[in-house]
Amino acid sequence: MSANCSGQLIVMARWPAPGRCKRRLAQSLGAVAAARIQARLTAHTLAAARGATQGQGLELVLAVEGLGSLAARRWGQALGADRSVLQGRGALGLRMQRQFQRAAREGASQVVLIGSDLPQLEGDDLTAAFTALGRREGVLGPALDGGYWLIGLRRPDPELLAGIAWGGAQVLEQTLAAMARRELEPELLTTRGDLDWANDLVPWR
Repeated sequence: MSANCSGQLIVMARWPAPGRCKRRLAQSLGAVAAARIQARLTAHTLAAARGATQGQGLELVLAVEGLGSLAARRWGQALGADRSVLQGRGALGLRMQRQFQRAAREGASQVVLIGSDLPQLEGDDLTAAFTALGRREGVLGPALDGGYWLIGLRRPDPELLAGIAWGGAQVLEQTLAAMARRELEPELLTTRGDLDWANDLVPWR
């Protein structure tokens, strides 16, 4: 991490290989079409992220699943990330926590983590998240499906993301409860919808 960077914006992304990404979307559109959509979504996310981080003392990190280190580095360079790292093994919560802990070890004072399934994401959303971390210990972007599309923290907590029923409709509620137990009151951003099913494509066409 650059000594000039006070924070990290981490994009969690899976290599868009047919049959290995967007499985729910592939059920209705086919594996190849789903992979193409995933590639487009990831490029869109990185474009918004670049706009939000450039000149702001923030490092843009692509956390990759589905590739080795060298291929991940090449993919990140092609997408304009400052750096690429691997997500590692384990459930989603463990992989997310691993990124928070890595960023903290590297000296980041603000860490925002997002996925790559957000067709309506804008750079201003990400700027707002870092602004919120200037006031609060945490920030969340609620999702229409009961989860969240963004989480930001000033410091990692090994237990915060443990015990969350990932993929269910209670993810946001459970995360808010976990934060409340730690006396963290996060700021909530605009509610967004991610893209998992064919019907989710309608506003994006």
